[in-house]
Amino acid sequence: MAYAQPHPRLSVLSNASSSIEHLSPSASSARFSVPPPSSSKSAKNTIYDRSLTKPRISEVSLSAFAFLFSELVQYTQKRVSGINDLERRLNTLGYRVGTRVLELMVWRAESSSKTPKREIRFLPALMSIHTQVWRAVFGKTADAIEKSVENADEYMIIDNDPPVERYISVPKDMSQLSCSSFTAGIVEAVLDGLGFPARVTSHNTPTTEHPSRTTILIKLEKSVLEREQLFQQ
Repeated sequence: MAYAQPHPRLSVLSNASSSIEHLSPSASSARFSVPPPSSSKSAKNTIYDRSLTKPRISEVSLSAFAFLFSELVQYTQKRVSGINDLERRLNTLGYRVGTRVLELMVWRAESSSKTPKREIRFLPALMSIHTQVWRAVFGKTADAIEKSVENADEYMIIDNDPPVERYISVPKDMSQLSCSSFTAGIVEAVLDGLGFPARVTSHNTPTTEHPSRTTILIKLEKSVLEREQLFQQ
């Protein structure tokens, strides 16, 4: 029995050869050529390409910061049992930020100065937190520094309009909540890193003119006071 021969254009060999041609590098390179990598000059710089020694002012918009911090508070609030626990967790999160802020500030100081200076007295260190740390984190300085009249180991940093409190709506049943516990954690981390261990808390101290006024209370450890007395001798 004779079988009909397939048409030459539909033969297996012709199909195989055509498929091989399509898969060959010479044929595919013409149809599916990959564009050459862009040069480094034309590539857009990312945040990792920025210099750590030359900071930019207002890198993050206030609305983006407020949204992120609001989500942070809501996320933490769902996992706590009370106001004290919520403030403690916000303080812990702020402490983690404070360690990185101090590391970055020390790096910039050592890179920009041939003779970098480290504060060994408490008051100059507190002034640097009031100005440099506040400006690095919030884009502005704090409003005042006060010393307790009753207790020699207590100092206060006053912020009349803290950015972390600006867009936070606290319910009436949680009126004692201070979201600036996050800021208190930052201050505590910086003080610990500079060698001034202390317990830092935040308290709402509103006034008629400044309803969001917050006081960051710093209670120094006994070892810090003893060292300060040695410097005065």
